[in-house]
Amino acid sequence: MTLSVVLFGAGSPIVVDVEESCARRGWRIVAVVKNVDGPDYASDPKLLVSAGAARLGDHPVVLPLFGPANRNSAREHAISLGARDFATLIDPTSVVPKRLEVGEGSYINAGCTLGGATRIGRFAFINRGCSLGHHLTLGDFVSIGPGVVIAGQVEVGEGAMIGAGAVILPKVRIGAGAVVGAGAIVVDDVAASATLIPAGARQNLQRPK
Repeated sequence: MTLSVVLFGAGSPIVVDVEESCARRGWRIVAVVKNVDGPDYASDPKLLVSAGAARLGDHPVVLPLFGPANRNSAREHAISLGARDFATLIDPTSVVPKRLEVGEGSYINAGCTLGGATRIGRFAFINRGCSLGHHLTLGDFVSIGPGVVIAGQVEVGEGAMIGAGAVILPKVRIGAGAVVGAGAIVVDDVAASATLIPAGARQNLQRPK
């Protein structure tokens, strides 16, 4: 049976990747909700609806937003408008193990490889082309940028964000709310709410949509 879903967050550029994942899964998108003012990035303008006009109780909701705070804010907004069910979306081009736990509302984008005994919390976001090692634990609302490599037995705390191309070595612990910048090589634990960027790098570390 084809699953019909609503995408909540038309203002996020990554909504187009989520649309592609839905297409590959054979899911039907019935609406893309414009929940904030500003530009929208939905591929089909006919599917755009305002937040006030969305019927969120009728279909599972997918949140196409990368940043942990923005994703949580959108979740709360959607719930206030009647959302009861958030879909977990795994792109079929990704390789996933048989021992995998994935929480409600999480998204795994295209071309990822996940090791065995992986545990992913609620509303996590794993972007394109990541390689994630065995016995990985990701907390709720974790965001993993494209091309990230995480070795085995790593733990990433709730709401942490890891930028594109970062490399996390084995048994490292990333604390809740920490930010690891793009291209960083992480060899030691990162404290909760800390920010780690490569030496000499100039980065905008604002949490993206």
